[in-house]
Amino acid sequence: MPPKDPSHPLDRYDLHILDLLQRDGEISNQQLADRVGLSPSPCSRRVKRLEEEGVIRKRVVLLDPSLLGLELTAYIQISMDRHTPDRFENFERNIAEWPEVLECSLITGQDADYLIKVTVTDMEHFRTFLLDKLTPVAGVSGVHSSFVLKRPVERTALPLNHLEG
Repeated sequence: MPPKDPSHPLDRYDLHILDLLQRDGEISNQQLADRVGLSPSPCSRRVKRLEEEGVIRKRVVLLDPSLLGLELTAYIQISMDRHTPDRFENFERNIAEWPEVLECSLITGQDADYLIKVTVTDMEHFRTFLLDKLTPVAGVSGVHSSFVLKRPVERTALPLNHLEG
């Protein structure tokens, strides 16, 4: 794979391609080309270039958690006892192994060091996750959980309007 070139200027065709692919990753190249206003070959080359440059990281399928028995989502703020690289590396290595963790961010401006998003089947599963996995990790000194009651907005598409010329 060629080296990534994040400084490559994105034109209106690139932005339209990215917008459409974010909303429907299964769109055929022909449909994409038709909607963007290009012929199939140049459209395909643009998509390939965007993938090679790392702008398109990967394509995924989004599943409905409730239809799979995953009824409880929590955001957990985690405080560490020491702010040392080894503590952070150990924590990050541990949570990367747990399928319940959907996101993890090192944060500022809170009384916490990390914010993680966890999805589990129910409160019992959450309790087991919390007590058997999360709190035993060396360095975890505080945990504060908030549970999702409703998702009035839930998107996966990134805003691209700031890139339009």
